[in-house]
Amino acid sequence: MSRIINREITQLEPENGFLVINRLKKKFDFPIHFHPEYELNFIQNGKGVRRVVGNSIEELDEIELVLVGPYVVHGWETHNCKSDSIYEMTIQFNNNIFDYKLLSLRMFKSIRDMLERSKHGILFSKKTSLEIMPRIKEFSKIETIEEFIKLLEILQELANSKEQRLLSTTLSNKNEYEQSRRIKIVYEFVQENYNRKITLPEISEIVNMTPVSFNRFIKKRTGKTFIDYVNHTRLSNATKLLIETDLNIGEIGFKSGFNNIANFNRIFKKIKNCTPNEYRMRFENIN
Repeated sequence: MSRIINREITQLEPENGFLVINRLKKKFDFPIHFHPEYELNFIQNGKGVRRVVGNSIEELDEIELVLVGPYVVHGWETHNCKSDSIYEMTIQFNNNIFDYKLLSLRMFKSIRDMLERSKHGILFSKKTSLEIMPRIKEFSKIETIEEFIKLLEILQELANSKEQRLLSTTLSNKNEYEQSRRIKIVYEFVQENYNRKITLPEISEIVNMTPVSFNRFIKKRTGKTFIDYVNHTRLSNATKLLIETDLNIGEIGFKSGFNNIANFNRIFKKIKNCTPNEYRMRFENIN
């Protein structure tokens, strides 16, 4: 079966070290994708879910923990899963979170080697996953030095685990997905300007294309029209604000680039299948 591979627009800003996302879901509906960050993904109650990492396609047991390196194609699909309460926790961290000189120290050798192997995707055993689970679940969404130290400790424990295996036998080619200079320009422009009105003629002129050609280009590269692409970026920011702040719904919509609350609610529900308020309540219930 052919799969459309998208570049994920992550909520992790370049100046931040890591991002933690908790989710309780009934199904997996995020497409196969890749991004420049490392990703540690923990799943519970996921028996029957199908995991795709590079050229590896496998069905999950009840619980699993996977580390995926930068630009590695990956994703999870509902497949044969019957659970209506799948718990997923994702920790994404920038590939520059560790200074090169730091990783070159002997004490960091095991972590350095594991991060290098993660370009294949690494699956940790059920035993290791269960041992590390309490510490992962205690991980805070707030980025502090204390949480960074916790992340280091988790990575160290995983690096020392003997019960792990590589998933993909092929390496993802960054250039295969990053071949277009234009998509990089678009990505950076939208990230910097999503909180204001962006028109198709404006962005088309920036990348030296006609609006029609540009819309066709962005649809081919992302699977979305430009308007949908911008709205997904805005919603990434909105979901972060819903989880991490006490701002009211209207303020969050405005800060995320939506011109009125009705439009914000309509687009949010269309993409997330719930209202912004319902989304916030789900995360409050988890925590």
